[in-house]
Amino acid sequence: MVDVTRARSFEGIGEEYDRYRPGFPERAADIIVPAPVATALDLGAGTGKFTSLLVERAARVIAVEPSAPMLAVLARTLPTVEARPGTAESIPVPDGSVDVVSVAQAFHWFDRDTAAAEIARALVADGTLGLLWNRADPACAWDLACHRVAHPAVGADDDTSASATDIPGFALEAHEEVRWTERISREVYLRRWGTVSSLLVADDAERAGMVAALEAVLDGADETRGKAEFDLPHLTDVFRYRRV
Repeated sequence: MVDVTRARSFEGIGEEYDRYRPGFPERAADIIVPAPVATALDLGAGTGKFTSLLVERAARVIAVEPSAPMLAVLARTLPTVEARPGTAESIPVPDGSVDVVSVAQAFHWFDRDTAAAEIARALVADGTLGLLWNRADPACAWDLACHRVAHPAVGADDDTSASATDIPGFALEAHEEVRWTERISREVYLRRWGTVSSLLVADDAERAGMVAALEAVLDGADETRGKAEFDLPHLTDVFRYRRV
């Protein structure tokens, strides 16, 4: 069951989300769109973190996002993209009108079966669905510790991408884990956690406690202690499906 409060917690943080959230590696877009296409649609596009990688891979790019503040940022930063308000359960495009639908960091918030049917409706025959999620590299103990602070309900293994299993109407063609590293400042790293759902819905006392715990992790790790900047490893899980 989707937590609606958490799913909607991002709706008012367009500028902060765009500034502090990580992007995605080029390799992820190469997996989903290995050759140029006529039309690509980024669903739950947010501020365009993944949408930007589609611009060079599709003659026409459509971005669909329910949050007006996020869509405004996307429209400003990616002026060639068609930015449209909408949801995964009601995609504002005609039947069979897009070659590729991508969903970055958002599919687990959707009403899964309804969204799958809508995506299939929007896609051409044999069209492509790409799902991707950034997650902590299990080799990075301090980042994993911060994830446990911010996502206490998530187990030792991040199973967010479990929603990518057995999607009705689609056949899995490829799954790849892409490793990459981001150079990040301590300030931006901490502010990034302020854009995740658990901190957004927390009250002031809970949020302050979480931030203090995050700072304690950074102060206790050799890789981050006393450093204004450090390297942050990521894993991006990428799934490519074909409409059947």
